[in-house]
Amino acid sequence: MGTLQGPALEDFVKHVLQCDACQDSVYRMDCFRDAIWGAASHLQDREGSASEVTKRFNVEYLVVQAALPGTKIENIGILLLDVQSDRLYCRFRRDFEEFAGYEADWFEQLPAGISKQADVLGAQKCLEWMESTFSNAVRLSPRRVALIEDYARALNSLYSTHIRPNVLRFRTHLPQYSLEASAGTFGKQMTVEAEGWVELRTERPLTDAMFVTHVKGHSMEPLIPHSSLCVFQSGVLGSWDGKVLLVERYGESGGNRYTIKLCRCSQDVDSSQSGENAGLPQSVTLESLNPAYRPWDVAPGDKIRALGEFLFVVCN
Repeated sequence: MGTLQGPALEDFVKHVLQCDACQDSVYRMDCFRDAIWGAASHLQDREGSASEVTKRFNVEYLVVQAALPGTKIENIGILLLDVQSDRLYCRFRRDFEEFAGYEADWFEQLPAGISKQADVLGAQKCLEWMESTFSNAVRLSPRRVALIEDYARALNSLYSTHIRPNVLRFRTHLPQYSLEASAGTFGKQMTVEAEGWVELRTERPLTDAMFVTHVKGHSMEPLIPHSSLCVFQSGVLGSWDGKVLLVERYGESGGNRYTIKLCRCSQDVDSSQSGENAGLPQSVTLESLNPAYRPWDVAPGDKIRALGEFLFVVCN
């Protein structure tokens, strides 16, 4: 196997710095090496101690249903009871106006009313009261038992399994695109069909400039965990400096031309740039938050554009 020297070595180093896939490979090799040394050290100190077992919890859950006259029965929410701590977790759909008619306002207040009763009576007593009282417009399924590891994830999973809300575009749901499709939609002003619509629960108002995409890689940990679903806002306004951006190197081909990095920019605009690169600062450095990944200084000839600014992680 030959040794790279001169221009070939410079090209190789530049490629590694710009390619998240290559840096991920290096990162995984480092993690593997550290894991081997850590395992060896652990075995020396262990002397037969038992490995830690993941803690699990027994819970009960119910499906809440709406049974309105002249309409089909709708699953509208999940109630998850933590038996040990007597705590109630709730998740309800938010599209009551689509099927509940003049009862929509009452249904919208139902989750807060249940939570308030649980605080006053306790979760177990609240469920018993509901089971003995609800029978007409609101019904409860029989209690079911589950073994879970995390309450938030279990609630999300049960909601996704049993509840099918209507998609209220840019009100409760945002479109999901692949990285390639987001480049077409927000980089080239093309019309690209969304892969699907993702329901979000956030205090931030949703707009038609927002979109969701799946992010892989470790370079932006801990802010963006590997294999996360993330929300971005297209149309990056003002300076790039200090912003976490989804950047496309549109002079490249393949999936490695997309990267998510923290941008560090000079204040001076590069007057030599034209076309899509017009207005770029004289110097741009794209940094990873994970110190195992090296920064990339954008060369004057590199063709880059920002497809969106990172807002928050949906789930991973």
